[in-house]
This record gives sequence, C-alpha cells and structure tokens, in this order.
Amino acid sequence: MSHQSLIIARKEIRDHARDIRSLISSLFYALMGPLVVAMVSLAVRGKESSAVLLSMMSVFALVAVFVGGMNVAIDSIAGERERRSLLPLLMNPLLRRDVILGKWLAIALFSAIGLVLNLCGFAMVVHLSPIQVFLLALTLFPLVPLAAALEILVSTWCHNIKEAHTYLSLIIFLPMGAGMFLVFFPQMAAAWKIVPVAGQQLLMDSIFKTGHLPPLALAAVTLTTLACAAALLSIATNLLQRDDVVYAS
Repeated sequence: MSHQSLIIARKEIRDHARDIRSLISSLFYALMGPLVVAMVSLAVRGKESSAVLLSMMSVFALVAVFVGGMNVAIDSIAGERERRSLLPLLMNPLLRRDVILGKWLAIALFSAIGLVLNLCGFAMVVHLSPIQVFLLALTLFPLVPLAAALEILVSTWCHNIKEAHTYLSLIIFLPMGAGMFLVFFPQMAAAWKIVPVAGQQLLMDSIFKTGHLPPLALAAVTLTTLACAAALLSIATNLLQRDDVVYAS
C-alpha cells in the first residue's frame, strides 16, 4: 500500500466523517436488522422462533457489510466526477491504482464499522455469546474488502451520483438474495460453499447450529472472497484509465 493511497483514504474518511446525514443513514442501515429482529421476536413464539430469528439475523448481517460503505462509495468517484473535482485530482502525480486503493480503503473502513455495529446490536437482541460474536466477525470480515471493491467499481462506472445511488442500492439485493436462497433451498448448500456471500451464509448457519466454525471451509471461502475483491479492484483501476470514464463521455 503506497503513501499516496493512505493520504487519499485519510481525506475520504475525514470528509465523510463530517457528513452527519450520511453517518445517520449508515447507522440506521447498520441497526435496521437488529431492530427488525427485536420486533419479530416479540411476535414469534415457540420452539421454532429461535431458528427464524437466527435466519433473519444472518441475512441482515450480510446486508450490513454492503450498506455500511454505500454512501461513501456513491460520493467517492461518481460524486467527484459530478462535482468536477475528479479530473483535478487525477492531474496530480498519482497512479490511478493509488486513487482506487485509497478510496477503497475508506469505503472498507465504513463498511467494517457498520458490520461491527450490526453484530453488537444482534448480540444484545439475540443474546449471542462473545464466542459466537467473534466467530461471526471472523466469518463476515473477509466480505468487507469484497463489498468495498464492488462498490468502488460501480461508482467508477457510473456517471453521476443519481446513477451510482440506483445501482449501488440494487447491490443490496445480492447478499439478501443469496441469503434467502440458501434459507429456502438448504439442499443446494454443497455447491455454494466457496462462493462469496453464499459461503459466509453457510458458515454462519454452522456457527448457529453446531457452535463451531470449520477452519478449512473458512479458509477456502476467504481466499475466494479476497481473490474476487482483488479482481474487482483491478477492473476499477483499468476503468479509471479510460478517458470516457474520467470525462463521463
């Protein structure tokens, strides 16, 4: 990681930490899952209530990874292009790779914070043990760089904030759809063990059912997830090299 990337990341973090409306929105998204599960827990009773709540929790936890840095991603490339501040930034002696990496780091940080808040909320609502929270964090944190990479790619591809907001909002359905698919079709689990998002969903199910986290399965899906994140960052860097992307022509 170059010094220029860290400088850009620090600037992005400082700028977005001052945006109170964005922070409140991200906080709401992070705590939406625990709030919904808490309300459902008041209505659902019986032996199956715990399984229902844990299934809902796993889906909302996956979503939290992607929504935590969404507002930062919307503004990172697409927002700067719309404000006409992207081109002056690129005219500095910076590698396009450093620009992408710096903004990716900022998005990943906010995504990680959103995930931590989400897990803390669920720990209080569902009464998770410290060991369960640690295992869930170990499972979900590899998704943070993937989510940030996907969001910076979409922001780079989109021409303006409105377009970025539309497509990044649709990305939320990726973890939600994968989570719900495996909840309703558990017999398909064997084919999805190393697929990002789906693999993490299966690992969370294992934590809730057995209290253990299979180390080989965790290593396999983590490597796949990080490889996908690296590939998405490479694509975003290549996109930023193109004049039609920089000028939104």
